[in-house]
Amino acid sequence: IEKQEAEASEVIEQFMTALDIDEDIATVLVEEGFTTLEEIAYVPLEEMNAIEGFDEEISEELRARAKDALLTMAIASEEELDANEPAEDLLTMSGMDKHLAYTLASRGIVTMEDLAEQGVDDLLDIDEMTNERAAELIMTARAPWFAEEEEATA
Repeated sequence: IEKQEAEASEVIEQFMTALDIDEDIATVLVEEGFTTLEEIAYVPLEEMNAIEGFDEEISEELRARAKDALLTMAIASEEELDANEPAEDLLTMSGMDKHLAYTLASRGIVTMEDLAEQGVDDLLDIDEMTNERAAELIMTARAPWFAEEEEATA
């Protein structure tokens, strides 16, 4: 029961924030069985109108706010994905394939410099990554460091 209460209060909190409603309305929604913004956004209006104290205006407003909140969340997660796009130098680096570059980028390793700063262990939890491949990729990413050192001493 405690777990259910915790989940319910989490949903109430989410509804209050996402829909900009007070706790009473959020609580009524949860008591009526709503657990996600999707349900509020796409449930037939008749079903919401049937809730005591809700009229068509309230139902339509809640539905519109839920759709807006979902759209905002979708845009935010899309921007997050874009922000985690690999840089050109990582994508075109020797030994790199597109899938791995995107996997690395999703972990915050976006440039060759980022990769160069990693240790072999940092990459081993990536599917199909071996010690040898991780070491090879990191050394390739570090190659510019050695080139700069040689130029500095030459």
